[in-house]
Amino acid sequence: MVFAVLFLALLTIALSAYFLPKNGPSGRNIQEGTDVQVLDTKEGKGGEDTKTKIPVSVNYHLTRQCNYSCGFCFHTAKTSHVEPLDNAKRAMLLLKEAGMRKVNFAGGEPFMNAKFLGQLARYCKSTLQLESVSIVTNGSKVTAAWLAEYCQYIDIMAVSCDSFDEATNVKIGRGTGKHLQKFRHLAQLCDEYGVMFKVNTVVNRYNWQEDMNDAIRAIGPKRWKCFQVLIIDEENGGDETLRDARDFQISDEEFRFFCDRHAHNACFVPEGNGVMKSSYLLLDEYLCFLNKGVKGKTKSILEIGVKEALKDVYWDESGFVERGGEYDWTKPATGGFGQGKNPELEF
Repeated sequence: MVFAVLFLALLTIALSAYFLPKNGPSGRNIQEGTDVQVLDTKEGKGGEDTKTKIPVSVNYHLTRQCNYSCGFCFHTAKTSHVEPLDNAKRAMLLLKEAGMRKVNFAGGEPFMNAKFLGQLARYCKSTLQLESVSIVTNGSKVTAAWLAEYCQYIDIMAVSCDSFDEATNVKIGRGTGKHLQKFRHLAQLCDEYGVMFKVNTVVNRYNWQEDMNDAIRAIGPKRWKCFQVLIIDEENGGDETLRDARDFQISDEEFRFFCDRHAHNACFVPEGNGVMKSSYLLLDEYLCFLNKGVKGKTKSILEIGVKEALKDVYWDESGFVERGGEYDWTKPATGGFGQGKNPELEF
C-alpha cells in the first residue's frame, strides 16, 4: 500500500512538470521550435512597450536649412547644424547593424549640402549595401553633373510638387515661379540616369480641388505620395513657430475628395494625418530620433546606440504597414522607371 501511494505521488509530480507552461526567466514566453525568445510586449515598468523595434526604413533629416519657404513646412530651419560626414557614416552603420534596409535623406533641403549628400549616399549604397537609398528634394538645386557622379548610388528621387499651376506654387511658397520647369526637367534627368522618379504632394487649402490627373499621367512617376497637410505644434502650429500652417489646413472630407479624384492612378499613395504622424522613424540633424507631436526627442544614437534610442521612440508600426511603408524600393539594374537611357547604366 505504501509503495502504491509513493508511486502515485511521483507520477503526479512528473505529470505536473510535463504540463506546466514552458517559461523563461521572469515568466517570458519561449516559443517552442525556435532559438529566440518572443518577449511579451508589455513587460516594462508602467506597462510600456518593450518589444524590440527594427528600424527597417529611416528618414534622416540631415539639415533643416532650405531655399524655399513653403508655408506648411513641418521641419523648419530652427538650426543650421549638419553633422560631420564621419559621424553621419557611423550613424548609418549603426542603423544598418540594427536592421535598417532603406534610408531616405530629407531636410530642409538636402541639396543645400550636395557634396555631403552624395558622399553619404555612396557610402550607404556601396559600402553598407542598403536595399534602397532615396532622397526627398524640392528639385531646385539638383544638377545633371551631380546625377552623373552619384546616380548609381540613388534608387529613388522624390521631388515635391504641390500644384501644376505655377501661381499656386508661388502662393504656397514652393519657389518663385520656375518650379514646374525645373520639376519636369528633373523627371527627364532621372529617367536618363536610371533613378526612379517619385512625386510628393502636400494636399492643402490651395490645391485640394485641383485635378492633377493629366499632369501625373504625362510624367509617369514610379510613385505619387499625397500627404494631407500636417500640423506639428512645435514646428508649424502657431504664432510663435517659424511656420504657421493653420491657414493651409483641410478637413478629412476635403482630403478624401482629392483622393477620390486621383485614386485610379496606379502610382497614387495617399497619407492622411491618421497614418502619417507617427508612422515614420525620423532622425534629426543631431542624429536623434524625433517624437513629433508626442514628446521630446531621444539622445543621439552615437551616444546611446540605436536599440536604446528606439526604446524611447513612439513608432506606429501598424501605420507604417498601412501606408505601404515597404514597397519595391530598389531600382532595376537597367535603370529607373523608364528605359534607363544613360549608357553608363546599360550593363
